[in-house]
Amino acid sequence: MTNDTVPAPMRATRRAGGWQAALLLAGSCMPVMGSVLITPILPQLSQKFGDQPGGEILVPMIVAIPALMIAIFAPFAGQIVDRLGRKTLLIITMFAYALVGTAPAWLESLPLILFSRVLVGVCEAAIMTVCTTLIVDYFHDERRRNRYLGLQVVATTLAATVFIALGGALGVWGGHTPFWIYALSIVIAVPMIFSLWEPSKQDATDSHVQASGKVRTPWRRIWVPVIVSIFGGFSFYIIALEVGYLVVGTGVAATNSGVIGAVAAAASLAAAIGGISFMRIGKLPTGIQLPIAFGLQAIGMVIIWFVPGTAGIVVGAVIAGLGGGLLLPSLLTWLVSRPRLGERGRVTRWVTSGLLFRPLPPPLPPAARTLPAASGVVGGLAAVVAIATGVALRARSPR
Repeated sequence: MTNDTVPAPMRATRRAGGWQAALLLAGSCMPVMGSVLITPILPQLSQKFGDQPGGEILVPMIVAIPALMIAIFAPFAGQIVDRLGRKTLLIITMFAYALVGTAPAWLESLPLILFSRVLVGVCEAAIMTVCTTLIVDYFHDERRRNRYLGLQVVATTLAATVFIALGGALGVWGGHTPFWIYALSIVIAVPMIFSLWEPSKQDATDSHVQASGKVRTPWRRIWVPVIVSIFGGFSFYIIALEVGYLVVGTGVAATNSGVIGAVAAAASLAAAIGGISFMRIGKLPTGIQLPIAFGLQAIGMVIIWFVPGTAGIVVGAVIAGLGGGLLLPSLLTWLVSRPRLGERGRVTRWVTSGLLFRPLPPPLPPAARTLPAASGVVGGLAAVVAIATGVALRARSPR
């Protein structure tokens, strides 16, 4: 069938451009903000709420609960995305994110703060799933799609650097203040209403058009990448979330959110540089990309283990951050570039669950003394994964 014979409803009526990409990249930054914003003040929150019943365990859950909710609800978000649509879900959750995200700014009850963080995680699962799915929907050319998936990591890691710095600076005014930054999602949601649209399954420009019939998750094609993504998300976030306790373990005061934020921001900036490098390294086969990314993470974490003091933490976190910034777009393009339109939400939900899987922070600041060794163990596992993925993927065809 030629273009001249394509029925009118099958012809594309809209073409996404830089503005739509910018909005989706900005929206993708919101789930990242959910954890990194309060990383510099987590030791401070431990001091404030640590004497409450169960506080030594519950305070770290302020960071961990959203990640748990992502793991639980991202699969359901993927089903809703494919069945009910992308845009409506995205707009609703962006506004809800501002409401529940800022709630701890005026809440004094630890249980209520934890409940608000549950809702934050639910919103994060939907936002990240929809934004990634729409990037794949809107940009059909493989080069442009891979470019924006790479830029998604660059944008989120650069934003994470800014959010960490803001969290550290605002933390000087108290542990509640940084939560006001969540209101930023409203500023992004408003132009989304007028500039985004629901992609059509009858879009003739889409090379992944789904045939009629029930859509199932293509498990045979994605189960290995999903497992690797789970470990990749864990290894990426372990530095971002534990850096505050690592720094405190060297003798820095838990209330010194400025120093903690600076170290975390350096690691995050390195991740952004790693994401930018994907623009060039992304041309290489996945069997080369993933071993490089996991290998850098392994080197950085082992440095944290064997080089004592703040210097070792900074150098190791920067190297591991470079690997993490390269890892995320490599995993994304490996998994979500080929699914058909009706499968994308279902596939992206598992990518989201895996890549946003985050480790649980230690329950007590003294536990920071054991974190370098724990980082070294994760680094060793990253080295094993680097070798395994390199051997397995290079043994297969480039496809």
